Amino acid sequence: MAHASSSVETVLGKRNANQLGRTLTHEHLSMNYEMFYIRPPDHLKRFLDGKIELQNVGVLKQYPYSSPYNLIYNDTCTEDAVLEDVKLYKEFGGGTIVENSNHGLQRNIPFMRKVSQVTGINVIAGTGYYIGATQNNEDLSKENMYNIILKEMTIGCEEYPDVKAGFIGEVGSIWPITPFEKRSIQATGEVQEQLKCPVSFHPGRDSAAPLEIMRIYQEAGGNAKKAILSHLDRTILIPEDLLEFADEVDCYCQFDLFGYESSFYQLNPQVDMISDAQRIDNVNYFRHEQKLHRVLLSHDIHTKHRLMKFGGHGFSYILNNIVPRMELKNYTSDEIDTITIHNPRTWLTS
Repeated sequence: MAHASSSVETVLGKRNANQLGRTLTHEHLSMNYEMFYIRPPDHLKRFLDGKIELQNVGVLKQYPYSSPYNLIYNDTCTEDAVLEDVKLYKEFGGGTIVENSNHGLQRNIPFMRKVSQVTGINVIAGTGYYIGATQNNEDLSKENMYNIILKEMTIGCEEYPDVKAGFIGEVGSIWPITPFEKRSIQATGEVQEQLKCPVSFHPGRDSAAPLEIMRIYQEAGGNAKKAILSHLDRTILIPEDLLEFADEVDCYCQFDLFGYESSFYQLNPQVDMISDAQRIDNVNYFRHEQKLHRVLLSHDIHTKHRLMKFGGHGFSYILNNIVPRMELKNYTSDEIDTITIHNPRTWLTS
């Protein structure tokens, strides 16, 4: 259990860490993914040009990044859907959402506050920088990045000074890592060393990326035990390699694409996306190696079609679908609490 005085910075102010409850460590409540549009096969384009309806949702689930409408995740209808979804997450036992939108992803702190106020769910805002291609200024110096991250963690966010960020993330990079992204990782490491704060990384789509990120981060002074490597379910696909990475770097290993049940992965078509059953198997490898304290789960919802109002699984999916499947595989309630409550709380507190 967290120390009685441990607190976490939410968008509504400090919150006792023991009151966070079940926590999703990698989600988005509002952002815009339009720049990642991918042209679909010509004969399917007509199914992907309009809104999401029953007759096209099947095609869209195979080609989610080919629907311009699906990639706009910050319009009014998305906000309405997110609010309803987070209310259900609360109803089904959720406590906290860590919102990973930062500089480059058009984070919306007023909406984060609204969601928290309306639903009673704790929302934690991120700072730092997403991948270079999303930035207005890719020439930003490491010192400038350091100063902004530090300010947002300790004083208040640039566009909303009344709210402090509660973690640095998602710190994004592609593969190979660009000069901007290297400076961003270094600035993150330097701030982490000073504040002892939690950090979350988005790696490029190459199995070598997570280790390289952690090398740059640790050389800059960052503590691996306070860092999450996100999206490992689409990055390190061989279980033996996953455990080797876990042995080499003492960070949190996050499987955060639960509910993404399409083996065709548009953002990296050469790689088959694993299923939820395989994600649970990967968690099992950690369990057998006595490393369950290193595992985190989430959905990384960032497009309309994964919200319940648009035919998706929603923020409650892990609680309603994955936890019962884990119980069927003989996970104890203590083990499930470790993954969904204790690990997130330990990560978020110093």
